[in-house]
Amino acid sequence: MKYDLNDKPDWKAMLLYGIQWFIVTLPAIIIMGSVVAKLQDNSAAFQIMYMQKMFIVAGALTVLQVLAGHKLPLIIGPAAVLLISIVSSLSESVSAIYTSIAVGGLAIAVLAYFGIISKLQVLFTQRIIAVILILIAFTLLPTILNLIVGDGTNVWLNFIFAFLLLFGIIITNRLLKGIWKSTTVLLAIVAGSFAYFLVSGFPSKIETETTLSLNHILLPRFEFNIGVLLSFLFGFIALVINELGSVESVGYILKADQMKKRVKKGVALLGLSNILSGGIGIIGFVDYSLSAGVISSSGCASRYTLIPAGIGLVLCALFPSAIGVFLLIPSVVMGVLLFYLMSMQLATGFSLLVSGQSVKSMSDGLTISLPLMVAVLISFAPTEFRNAIPDIIRPVIANGFVMGTITVLLLEHVFFKKENTPPTPQ
Repeated sequence: MKYDLNDKPDWKAMLLYGIQWFIVTLPAIIIMGSVVAKLQDNSAAFQIMYMQKMFIVAGALTVLQVLAGHKLPLIIGPAAVLLISIVSSLSESVSAIYTSIAVGGLAIAVLAYFGIISKLQVLFTQRIIAVILILIAFTLLPTILNLIVGDGTNVWLNFIFAFLLLFGIIITNRLLKGIWKSTTVLLAIVAGSFAYFLVSGFPSKIETETTLSLNHILLPRFEFNIGVLLSFLFGFIALVINELGSVESVGYILKADQMKKRVKKGVALLGLSNILSGGIGIIGFVDYSLSAGVISSSGCASRYTLIPAGIGLVLCALFPSAIGVFLLIPSVVMGVLLFYLMSMQLATGFSLLVSGQSVKSMSDGLTISLPLMVAVLISFAPTEFRNAIPDIIRPVIANGFVMGTITVLLLEHVFFKKENTPPTPQ
């Protein structure tokens, strides 16, 4: 390693590595932010404001985490699992959705502060963690499909373009070496958008107006909907698992000390950030596990190099015209990139299953396969199914991820509990 965890590089190296972290962080915020903002409101002014709020929270949280939270070099980005809950709750009010995010953030902050999260970890076996990672990828497929199809006018062209872009990303990722690998998604955004515009025509105007008032910055009112709240609480279970995996994997690689303290502070601060996110009406955040790959390829583990990246994210919010350019990214490009990112998550889930030797019997296999089948079935269920569910439980029953998570928890800890319990040593 050129720089260890607590090393402070000179300002030139600090800036260089900060730009590296910034480039790696940017695509996730652009992709997820654009998708959620467009799902909620079609106006450019709203979408720009939404992205501005995301950049500010992501940047501030990055700086706070490396200075006062887990104090590890970890990338922060929007939580894909919360996107699932948002999509499944779109028929409910916006206030109910973001109130649930705030409550979920409060819940994990309280659990972390009192040290309860570490005690709950025993419930989440390696098999359950792997299934939850796979569930996130599978249950986002309908959203990805809608992005690729677009408005339905060029479906055939969009699918051909999507597969060509996907294979282009795979080839590019194999050809690039070292830190350049981490720029694959950003390069795909630029090259994919330009290629699509060549085929379909370039946009004639970039919207940069932000005429929204303070009422659009803060959540208008808090609204508690028990169904939506339960849906998001299951999402926060996965968010905590993701956070613990990211913190512990980087901590292990860097041989960081006082890991229990780091986890407690990191998760508590993450919870507080999600309270803020819900309060201002944006999707919540989580640390990304791909940070370990960036550290390995760059040879820099200094946490301080993320400070310039965090400041850069906050500064992005000051340039609405630049954010307006991000919003021009074609939906098919965002769909392909989300598909690629979820494929990587799927690969991580499979890797966990293999490394943990999680399938040793038919019961083990069913513990994995049944939740995935339930999740896919519900995710692609027709609209008539969703409409037939009573309003109060619709956000839970119609959420493939939630139902898949409930299924795997029941199979692992209730139905197949005896078979999954290791034998007592004689």
